[in-house]
Amino acid sequence: MIMPAGRHLLLPANPRFIGLTLVLALVLHMLLGLWDQHWVPDVLAITLVFWVVHQPRRVGLVLAFVMGLMVDVHESALLGQNALSYVVLCGLAAASQRRMLWFPLGEQALQILPLFIAASLVEWLTRLLTHDTWPGWSMLLVPLLQAGLWPLIGALLLAPQRRAFERDDIRPL
Repeated sequence: MIMPAGRHLLLPANPRFIGLTLVLALVLHMLLGLWDQHWVPDVLAITLVFWVVHQPRRVGLVLAFVMGLMVDVHESALLGQNALSYVVLCGLAAASQRRMLWFPLGEQALQILPLFIAASLVEWLTRLLTHDTWPGWSMLLVPLLQAGLWPLIGALLLAPQRRAFERDDIRPL
C-alpha cells in the first residue's frame, strides 16, 4: 500500500499495548457507568473501533462480542444487547477499514460518525423490543461525542507507534 504524502510510517502495535488499552477502556467504561448518565460516550466502543480499523488482524468481531458481554453483565442489561451493538459497530468498521486509513484522524471522525449512529440505533431498537425503558433524548448526543473524541483517543493510541525503533542522535524522531 502506498503511503499518503506527509504520513508517518508507524511501528507495529504491541499486542500487550492493545490488550492494556482495551482493559483500561473497559474499566473506564465501567467507572463512567456508575455515573448513570445516558449521554456519557462509550470509550470502550471507541477503543474497539480504533483497533479494528488500525489492527484488523488482532482485534475483531469475537473480541467485540466478548467485551460486549462483559459490559452487559456489568450493566445488568439484556444479555447480548451491548454485544450485538459492538459486533455491528466493529463489523461496519472492518468493512470500511481500508478506506478510513487514507484519511487523517480528524476526517476519520466524520467517516466514523455513521457507524456510531448505527450502533446506537441497534441498541435503542433492542431496548424498545424488549420493553425496556425509553433511553431518553439525551442519548442522541452519544454518537456525536464519540465521533468528537475519535481524534483525541486516536492520537493517544497511535503515539507509541510513532516513536523510533532505535533511538540515535541523527534522526529527529
